[in-house]
Amino acid sequence: MLKGVYLGKKADGSNLYRASITHNLKHISLGSFPDEKTAHRAYLEAARLFKSKRPFEKLIESHSEERHLLSFEKWVSLINMRDNRMYIKTPIYLEKRSFLYFLDKNTHYRFDVDDLFYYSNHKIMKRGSHLFVADYGMQVSILSRYGIKSYAVMGRDYRFANGDPYDLRYANIEIINKYFGVFKESKNGTDIYVTKIHVNGDIIVGKYKSEAEAAVAYNRAADILKQKGVKKNFTSNFVEELSEIEYASLFNRVRISDKIRNY
Repeated sequence: MLKGVYLGKKADGSNLYRASITHNLKHISLGSFPDEKTAHRAYLEAARLFKSKRPFEKLIESHSEERHLLSFEKWVSLINMRDNRMYIKTPIYLEKRSFLYFLDKNTHYRFDVDDLFYYSNHKIMKRGSHLFVADYGMQVSILSRYGIKSYAVMGRDYRFANGDPYDLRYANIEIINKYFGVFKESKNGTDIYVTKIHVNGDIIVGKYKSEAEAAVAYNRAADILKQKGVKKNFTSNFVEELSEIEYASLFNRVRISDKIRNY
């Protein structure tokens, strides 16, 4: 067999040619190929990457699905191994206090190094503008790791402090509105929380001094409307900073507008 090539078998008994390479005592699988020569070419491609003196940005830009046998994800992993002596199976490139996760050669996101273990074991996928990973058989939004709910709207409910939506480090993400139906407003330097609920248009439930009180008010308004026969599945707020007793007490005494009570 040519260097870097190992013979395997498919389920139907036909031959399968696997390519692999060893670098810094790490044995790395490069994938399976239809014939020995193609598998060997993949091995040579990986060997050239490890020997290259080009900076990683240039190597990332140079990848071509038409010209290269190695997938883009494998390409990034090998470059990271070359530069940082660590092999990571997902397309991650390590930096000093953060890392880059590449979706393609033109798109990457920056994360805190604290998230390295998670994204080393979870592949990021994208559908439209939605980023998610498969976790225990479920599609989990990347933004949920920051406490951002699925209904949240960028610019209204959360924002990026430096204006860069590709910078997903924790310090760059600011939660503006934590709860459904609750909107923070500032007046004369003081924050107030306005609760709105949508039936046939938005109805203002009330204005409150705390975010938790405003969230409970939304739940109370939804409960009143359901009792009055409104057939709608209102999203319920889970107010994590309140104990069960505190929640029940606030739920019973929170002020609700007459528009809701008399609906």
